[in-house]
Formats: sequence, C-alpha cells, structure tokens
Amino acid sequence: MMDQKVSELLNDQINKELYSAYLYLDMANFYAAKGLDGFANWYEIQAKEEQDHAMLIYKYLHNNSQTVTLGAIAKPDKEFKTLADPLNAAYEHEQYVTSLINAIYAAAQAANDYRTVQFLDWFVKEQGEEEKNSSDLITKLELFGSDPKGLYMLNSELGGRVYSAPSLQI
Repeated sequence: MMDQKVSELLNDQINKELYSAYLYLDMANFYAAKGLDGFANWYEIQAKEEQDHAMLIYKYLHNNSQTVTLGAIAKPDKEFKTLADPLNAAYEHEQYVTSLINAIYAAAQAANDYRTVQFLDWFVKEQGEEEKNSSDLITKLELFGSDPKGLYMLNSELGGRVYSAPSLQI
C-alpha cells in the first residue's frame, strides 16, 4: 500500500504537470502572436510533454490502487513583454518542477516506497534534461536573438522539433 502523503503529492503533481502544459501553451501563444512559429512549435511540444507527464502519474496511481483526485488547473499568470521573458519564465518553472519532483522522491524514500522511488527516477532524469534545454534556449537567444538572421535561424531550428512521447514503462 502506498503511503498516503506520497499518494497526495503524486495527485498534486498531476495538477502541476497540467498547469505546466497550460503555461507552455500560453508561451506558444505569445510567440505565435509575434510571428515566431518555430518558438511556438517548441512550446506546443513542451505542453504535450507535460500532459504526458500528468498521464504517466495518473496511470501509475491507478496501477497502484490509488484514488486520483483532479483539481482545477490555474490560469497562467505570467506576462511576457520581450522575446526572452517566456524563456526565462520556463527555466524558472522547470526549476520549480524539479523541486516538486525532489520533494515527492524524498517522501517516497522516507516511506520506504521503493516502487515509487524507481518510478520517479525517470522524472528526476527528465527534469535535468528540461532544465538544460531551457537554459540552452536562453543562451541561444542571448547569442543570436539580437540579429534578425540569427533569430530567423533559431526560429527555424525550433520549428524542426518533433513530438516524441515518453517511453516510460509503468
């Protein structure tokens, strides 16, 4: 039987992942309005990834006979004025999500819930990748964003990203 606190934290994380999807759709919306379809594509795919993360946790809870309680998803509250604003907000958000995953991991370890610890190993690795990707985008925009040709090429690069569903077995 799963520890009640771990179950509650995982339930909360479903909501946080779905909020992340909303936040990334808002970022995609910002870039689409600026005519940067590649940046918009990047964040649309990020939104799909976050939805998948929520579904992985949802299925994990069900597979472990836990009740899933879905809460309201908050409206994104960030305002973006510059092209760098969404990138910086995404990086900060990924750091926040990492802290949430780490807290669930610590709770699972404290409860000797090794199955959940093993399940969360994938999320820990994923968060490292997400933080690096966010940081790399900031660096690229700083390097190339002030040059129209550089921005065009970066936008084209981001437009080439394709969706790939996670391959985690639960």
